[in-house]
Amino acid sequence: MNKFMDPFTYNLPRIDLHGLDRVAARVKCEEFINDNKKLRNKKIVIIHGMGEGILKKEVHDYLKHNKNVINYSLNYNNIGETIVEIKIDI
Repeated sequence: MNKFMDPFTYNLPRIDLHGLDRVAARVKCEEFINDNKKLRNKKIVIIHGMGEGILKKEVHDYLKHNKNVINYSLNYNNIGETIVEIKIDI
């Protein structure tokens, strides 16, 4: 199956959560999403890594309950990244 790769993924704002614990990662995600919402960036990338999946699970749990997040999914080319679509107020 040929999956579409967005050529602009590498130009999106991104945050790297490597080395953080779950609580710090959640706080950093919240700050990053709020900052990018103010900057009116519709898409962002959160790098959580591929290890045991602890940070990925925490990030996805946070994104699932965040009212500013429209959609999120793993990057097809790098499963250590999650691409997030943010709701922008008009």
